[in-house]
Amino acid sequence: MTDFPYESALIVGAGSGISASLARQLSAQGVKVGLAARNIEKLQGLIEETGASAFTTDVSQPASVAALFEAAAAAIGGPDVVIFNASARQRGPLAELDPADVEKAIATTAFGGFLVVQQAARRMIPRGRGAILITGASASVKGFAQSAPFAMGKFALRGLAQSAARELGPMGIHVAHFVIDGAVRSQTRPDGVEKPDGTLLPDSIAQTYIDVLRQHRSAWSLEVEVRPWTESF
Repeated sequence: MTDFPYESALIVGAGSGISASLARQLSAQGVKVGLAARNIEKLQGLIEETGASAFTTDVSQPASVAALFEAAAAAIGGPDVVIFNASARQRGPLAELDPADVEKAIATTAFGGFLVVQQAARRMIPRGRGAILITGASASVKGFAQSAPFAMGKFALRGLAQSAARELGPMGIHVAHFVIDGAVRSQTRPDGVEKPDGTLLPDSIAQTYIDVLRQHRSAWSLEVEVRPWTESF
């Protein structure tokens, strides 16, 4: 048996990094996990490993997100925990960016976040409990050159998290925003030998999410920043 306070979790925008680590750690706690992504074929290994349910969705489309939550409720229950990891990047000089591409990027990162949080809230409010975790980035608090669309989307998500936390917290729903301030380690982005642990280890990030989910409501976190020891503030 486990003392983990939640029984089901839906990870939206699932991939091979933070989401995969979260799926493994949540499954180890006995939580029923759902993984949602545009392309779930790339997640087959993780699905088999964790026993997670998989759902195809487009977070920028209201009907698709609504259908996702209906399917998730039928497959895993709840969900008690919803984690929003979806985002889209569109890089380039401001004067040269295609407005249509920028619109698509913001539709995924910002509008998609709203749709997912809205659907989660609709299900959690009647129960008076639940947790909504939103994944941010360095771009949530500082915009970088030639990365305006990503910063626009991540700034919007941070505002969404703050508003949702103040509205839903008194209803028993824990909303938290995570600023992932640094490069996340992966097979294509290994740690540099000159700076051991100079990148963020996905398993360590996921552990921070798990720790927040365990928090007592008398001391809930709204925003948590994680960065490697070599990263400057």
